[in-house]
Amino acid sequence: MSVIDKLKSAKGPLFTFELLPPLKGHSIEKVYTTIDRLIEFQPAYINFTTHRNEITYKERTDGLLEKRVTRLRPGTIALAAAVRYKYNITVVPHILCGGFSKEETENVLIEMNFLGIDDVLALRGDPQRGSRTFIPEKEGHTHTSDLISQIVGMNNGRYLEETLEDTTPTNFCIGVAGYPEKHFEAPNRQTDMEYLKHKVDAGASYIVTQMFFDNCKFFRFRDECRAMGINVPVIAGLKPVSALNDIKLLPQTFHIDVPNDLVTAIRKCTTDKEAREVGIEWATMQSKDLIKEGVPGIHYYTLGRSDNVARIVKAAF
Repeated sequence: MSVIDKLKSAKGPLFTFELLPPLKGHSIEKVYTTIDRLIEFQPAYINFTTHRNEITYKERTDGLLEKRVTRLRPGTIALAAAVRYKYNITVVPHILCGGFSKEETENVLIEMNFLGIDDVLALRGDPQRGSRTFIPEKEGHTHTSDLISQIVGMNNGRYLEETLEDTTPTNFCIGVAGYPEKHFEAPNRQTDMEYLKHKVDAGASYIVTQMFFDNCKFFRFRDECRAMGINVPVIAGLKPVSALNDIKLLPQTFHIDVPNDLVTAIRKCTTDKEAREVGIEWATMQSKDLIKEGVPGIHYYTLGRSDNVARIVKAAF
């Protein structure tokens, strides 16, 4: 059952979460351990992030720098397939514009179709490390809406090679990201909402939000979606604070605000363990309030650690 079908048939809010593929050279077992801690809460689906190539420079013996291109976390599709068939659960790999050509995207989607994976989260992706602006891959997509159009085209039996005959349509359900505090590149929230509507009009079936720590900002965003004519389900994305430094790193990395009450509580902590307890309490409070207000689902960004999410879900759902 696709994500949108699950959302339409659910009698209550869905619990879902996101995982990262292991670093290159590491085992899948840590992923299984993370899932094992959460599977008892019957997640509706699991997201798997995709990571573009990274450029690094290594100093040579002659003093010059040698450019190297590598992908630190390969294997998203294989990982998603392994989890799907081990746990009999819906999996949702991320599909990016950044770092991928249209042909590479098509080939990945064909592999997913062969594996019976029919859900994707379509994202533009971040700029290459060290760059302030997003630069698309040669023969790649610049905007998420263009990526969605390619996926929808395959759903209608249209492939990049126009001479193909008797093609088989795919059946991908497409999710996209939304930003309660606006995407950091958008000049204002109104413009950001217009970009979001382009993605939905292109064929997205639901929205998953960037993490937020103030539910009022989510509710404002949800209202703005409806005012814009965006009527697809909006799933709330939460990331529990898990370390003292999170109140500095999360705003810097994700361009979000942290409420002063949460900052004050974290500053009173002296260890990461204490900060993690505050994060669990805060996310539990958020979750209960969101469920009370009728959200269709809550999506947790785990970053590979699930003991805190398990406590939150047990207390809130």
